Amino acid sequence: MIILGLLIIAFGAFCQSSSYVPINKVKAWSWESYWIVQGVFAWLLLPLLGALLAVPEGHSLGELFAKDPHATWMTMFYGALWGIGGLTFGLSMRYLGVALGQSIALGTCAGLGTILAPVFTGHAGDITSSVIVGVVVTLVGIAIIGIAGSMKAKSTGGGTVKEFNFAKGITVALLAGFMSACFNIGLYQGAEIQFDGVNPMYATLPATLLVTLGGFVTNACYCFYQNSKNSTWGDYAKGSVWLNNLLFCLLAGALWYSQFFGLALGKGFLLGSPTLYTFAFCILMALNVVFSNVWGIILKEWKGCSKSTIAVLVAGLAVLIISSFLPQLI
Repeated sequence: MIILGLLIIAFGAFCQSSSYVPINKVKAWSWESYWIVQGVFAWLLLPLLGALLAVPEGHSLGELFAKDPHATWMTMFYGALWGIGGLTFGLSMRYLGVALGQSIALGTCAGLGTILAPVFTGHAGDITSSVIVGVVVTLVGIAIIGIAGSMKAKSTGGGTVKEFNFAKGITVALLAGFMSACFNIGLYQGAEIQFDGVNPMYATLPATLLVTLGGFVTNACYCFYQNSKNSTWGDYAKGSVWLNNLLFCLLAGALWYSQFFGLALGKGFLLGSPTLYTFAFCILMALNVVFSNVWGIILKEWKGCSKSTIAVLVAGLAVLIISSFLPQLI
């Protein structure tokens, strides 16, 4: 059952790492326009459908959220902070590319999210020595990939990434990772927001909805501000591209949400291993990094790099894969 849970989380990670590919098919829209439209699917509609799976017949989400208003609002608050991380996350890929940008941001998010979530919500006892070792090994893997990125910058100047800027990208990616860690803090904050007897696979989906709802508010405010500043409100009136853009934004949003839907389902199979249950968020982020670098290779972001650079990259990916299973082996 544990293996099945890990495979489900891995599948979600693969989907998330693929979510930025459909965005390249969006036509004649500015960044702020397609970002918020895909967000409607990724952070509102699909999480809502997911959360409804955790609602027994005759009950409602409104009833559930009203049971503990403080936990509900705090979960949304951490979601709003995570939303800031999501905004800077996009910039990290702008300056570093899909592979390196996701690696640094998600690596920071993995380590901080796993450690800070239990600490901030009064569950510090969940942080066992096995969890700490797993986080450390994950960060080592991220550091190795970061070294590969530095080698890439020196040898190719960024490869196929047009606006490559290693110094600026690293700064933004670290900020994105720190703020994105609030997602897991939000999940911990909303851990008790569930109906009695709910299927463990769906138990965290209402909290997931609250976190993504908070993130949607943050992103919507920024994107609508950019629409006004850049005079891009007209994007939404371009009827000739609406069907194309809506379909690819839907696909991007569905792939993105799959990571947390998969996390919820996967954790339902990890209840027999408290260590892996606590470490599940870190596993998801580590595998996101692995698959994002696979996409980076496919998109030729590492084109022109030396064999030694590729060898360092592969070594980092191998360490990340090992880190996903290490806590269970200790």
